[in-house]
Amino acid sequence: MNPDLERLLDRFSGARVAVLGDLVADEFVYGETDRISREAPVLIVRYESAELKPGCAANAIANLCALGAQVQAIGLVGDDQIGRRLRQLLRESGADDGTVFVTDGAATSTKTRVLAGGKNTRRQQMLRIDRDGPREPSAQLTQKLLKAIASARCDAILISDYGLGLLSPPLVEAVRALAGQGRTVCVDARYGLAKYRGVTVAKPNEVELEAVVGRALGDDPASLEEAGREALKTLRVQSLLVTRGRNGMALLRPGAQTALLPVHGSQDAVDVTGAGDTVMAANTVAIAAGGDPVQAMRLANVAGALKVQKAGTATVSTAELRAELRRAPVAQPTLLLRRMQRAGRR
Repeated sequence: MNPDLERLLDRFSGARVAVLGDLVADEFVYGETDRISREAPVLIVRYESAELKPGCAANAIANLCALGAQVQAIGLVGDDQIGRRLRQLLRESGADDGTVFVTDGAATSTKTRVLAGGKNTRRQQMLRIDRDGPREPSAQLTQKLLKAIASARCDAILISDYGLGLLSPPLVEAVRALAGQGRTVCVDARYGLAKYRGVTVAKPNEVELEAVVGRALGDDPASLEEAGREALKTLRVQSLLVTRGRNGMALLRPGAQTALLPVHGSQDAVDVTGAGDTVMAANTVAIAAGGDPVQAMRLANVAGALKVQKAGTATVSTAELRAELRRAPVAQPTLLLRRMQRAGRR
């Protein structure tokens, strides 16, 4: 049904991707609640269970592994039990954690979500507690990270910058230098995307794109087109992949028409936690495997749609992606300018 995308999927296992970014542990605490405390107007949660999953850059790594890529993880954890467990999870997913370094005296970045509900009901998120991890790396760790980046043997480098302090100016400059040498560098940055000028691919969501251009976009595709073109000039990237939630995605490239893609499948999401990591992982491995930006966007769109049907931080496997490609046709993008010109001729 989607033979070109299936052929690209077949090449995922040969793709090598290095991931540099903020490694975070996502902790989920589950419980039951049926009454309010006498001490304060808060719900009492009776503990049932807990689990730890890779989050942020670690989630992107886990997704890349699930998609069959050969992955090198580059980043920092604290010298605590959570950091050791997070590295173990990365190894279990299939990643090489030899360039994940430990920051002495620091905790590992952790997001603890408390989910609770009544008896026989689905657990809903009630509270999130964030624990800060390593901040800007020391001079010694910076040198280790720079060496790891320079020596990474890969087809693409994925930067997952959540603004937690890892991506210091020397590391950003090293990333940009690699892109200047012709290496494929794909960046997903929650804050400060403009500092990654000259990389291969940037993936902002609409809020992050608004931050780049300094104004609100609204729902008008023409406004998105204008902002995207402005961001292309500012960032000097080869392609800009804008994720738009239930409105799908937009792909902008210099000299090419803007491509709009509707969301794949149902627009009703179960949980969007970590969906951006899944999308970026799928897009990056598709490019690393030799796909063009439109093919990469279409596969990433399907992967994102599968992820949001799963609760919590989750991965999408090659088998799941292949099954979906065989189940339903994947939309081709609409070229925005061509559509607007046709509308004007009527």
